[in-house]
Amino acid sequence: MRMRRPSPLGGRRPRRAELAAFATVDSPAVDDLLPDPGCPLRMLIVGVNPGLWTAAVNAPFAHPGNRFWPSLHAAGLTRRRVDAAAGLLDSDAEDLLARGVGITNLVGRASAKASELTRDELRAGARCLINRLPELRPRSVAIAGITAFRQAFDLPRAVLGLQDPALVPGWPRSVRLWVVPQPSGLNAHENVESLAEKWLRVWDDSAQDSVADSESPG
Repeated sequence: MRMRRPSPLGGRRPRRAELAAFATVDSPAVDDLLPDPGCPLRMLIVGVNPGLWTAAVNAPFAHPGNRFWPSLHAAGLTRRRVDAAAGLLDSDAEDLLARGVGITNLVGRASAKASELTRDELRAGARCLINRLPELRPRSVAIAGITAFRQAFDLPRAVLGLQDPALVPGWPRSVRLWVVPQPSGLNAHENVESLAEKWLRVWDDSAQDSVADSESPG
């Protein structure tokens, strides 16, 4: 597991009055959860950008109202239901990485809402992600958020699900590209069970050897 910084709050949850201080300008506000170089990565989950709570505890999808960790557990991708609201335990991080699952973001700066990001930031994040793929070598990438995906990759008609990598300049055809719903509690269209079903689709599909082996997106 690549080195990650401890929670800035020393293992406690942030207070509401503290959150604004964790908004950042451009630096990565939360560490990626990635395996050591050369270790297999079956599924790379890409959030849009860190929320303020996530930045406060340096743990991905840490807000207690976010359905990311509950849905990942419901999909069978964690041994237990992770509570990252005060930070991510090393044992939970190692469990996820041992299964071949990593986590990063399109944009590194933290904000109260993803809608605060500019189109230029999202497009720069997309280019950065594409440039990192040869090193990370995931079998599948799941980007969590259809609106951000459309803007970042200039695909305004994209829909949730498996994407055609040929539509993304520079995207390796050996890497499957998925878009899954934003797991935030603000997304009223999804619940833990429906999100778990989508994680499982990506996970099962990542067992395939190449994009060409899969069914056409649709």
